[in-house]
Amino acid sequence: MTKADLVDKIHAVVGYSIKESVDILETVLSLMKDTLEKGEKIKIAGFGNFEIRQKADRRGRNPQTGEAITITSRRVLTFKPSTVLKQAINKERPSGGTLL
Repeated sequence: MTKADLVDKIHAVVGYSIKESVDILETVLSLMKDTLEKGEKIKIAGFGNFEIRQKADRRGRNPQTGEAITITSRRVLTFKPSTVLKQAINKERPSGGTLL
């Protein structure tokens, strides 16, 4: 699914104009990006958690030459889906008895 697909879904379900739907999506994505850049977590109930984690330096190997190298530390984005989302993906009934 692309941003354009999401805009079309917002337009169809909520009934806002295409321009308003684009603005809503861009605003939500911008807020998420800004929050993650600050190192804060995003928790969306029934969906999952987005989090920035710090990875330390580690030893690696160049696959072409076999030469040992150091992979520098970096921040990575992780996503952990909620139990509700996992169950919906696998078509299981959540303990509450309803699907998303």
